[in-house]
Amino acid sequence: MKIAVLTGGLSTERDVAISSGARISAALRSKGHNVVFIDVFMGCETDEDTDKLFAENADLVTNNGVTEFVPDLKKVREMRSDKSSSFLGPNVVEICRAADITFFALHGGEGENGQLQAAFDMLGIKYTGANYLGAALAMDKGITRALLEQHKVRVARGEIFKRGENTDSWDSFPCVIKPCSGGSSVGIAKANDRAEFSAAVEDAFSYEDEIVVEEFISGREFSVGVLGDKVLPPIEIIPTTGFYDYKAKYQAGLTIEECPAKITEAQDKILRDSAWEVFNVLHLNAYARVDFILDKNDDAYCLEANTLPGMTPTSLLPQEAAVLGIDYPTLCEKIVELSLKKTRG
Repeated sequence: MKIAVLTGGLSTERDVAISSGARISAALRSKGHNVVFIDVFMGCETDEDTDKLFAENADLVTNNGVTEFVPDLKKVREMRSDKSSSFLGPNVVEICRAADITFFALHGGEGENGQLQAAFDMLGIKYTGANYLGAALAMDKGITRALLEQHKVRVARGEIFKRGENTDSWDSFPCVIKPCSGGSSVGIAKANDRAEFSAAVEDAFSYEDEIVVEEFISGREFSVGVLGDKVLPPIEIIPTTGFYDYKAKYQAGLTIEECPAKITEAQDKILRDSAWEVFNVLHLNAYARVDFILDKNDDAYCLEANTLPGMTPTSLLPQEAAVLGIDYPTLCEKIVELSLKKTRG
């Protein structure tokens, strides 16, 4: 099968996406597929025939791995030789059209908020993961909260603020501040008092024009993957630094991850049932990952749903799949299979 693995982009999660994409490409090649690995923004400036690119398993992406720092997107924009502001780089559409399916190794921004999914639908290009509606609903934390509350799924008490609005109305501490549509915990902070709150709000607004402030729920943090109609075993996330931020997520040794989690059968059922409910409420399909806090009363509070879960060496979904005997290359191939089934349906 010819598969285009699309990565990079212009979100704060660019480096995470490239790390995911490199591993996905290698895994699919190990399964005998012809893969072109390409950055959605940088594209491919060669006039080489697309069939030849697939035959050569062309790797068109510079991969420097994930550091503890958020990428400088201004520098990324300046790297593109044609200086175009188009999100789609040279020959991206042509390469994806030539593929049997495009694997979205993208996180955040246009790659995960439904815009690229909608564009590819219009172009007749098949792709992995949620469709444009599910992607859009899950990406916006304000919309996610509203839908889950409507369907009686627990979420922390919270409030949405737009840039310029007075945030002094929030008076509950500790609390968590996060950009409304961000991922990988970029811009997320815990505030224990008004001074920390003000600093965290300012930082969150440096990434987006809308933020979410939520009451801090004390408890154990879990992530639960969904693969087709199968809910994967919950994984417990235990940051050694005390808070699961961007650095803790992607730097080895800063987080303990236990899978299968050391929980009771009743707790396992609560988390799996809640993940399946979120998956369906947000109109997701193929695969996703849902994050929760389980409090002392065993109430599961949904933090967010990820329609394009990380697939880096330290990512959660591959660890959950491995517990069921699904190795990494098989997981990648299964995602392709489920996504093709979605497009046929």
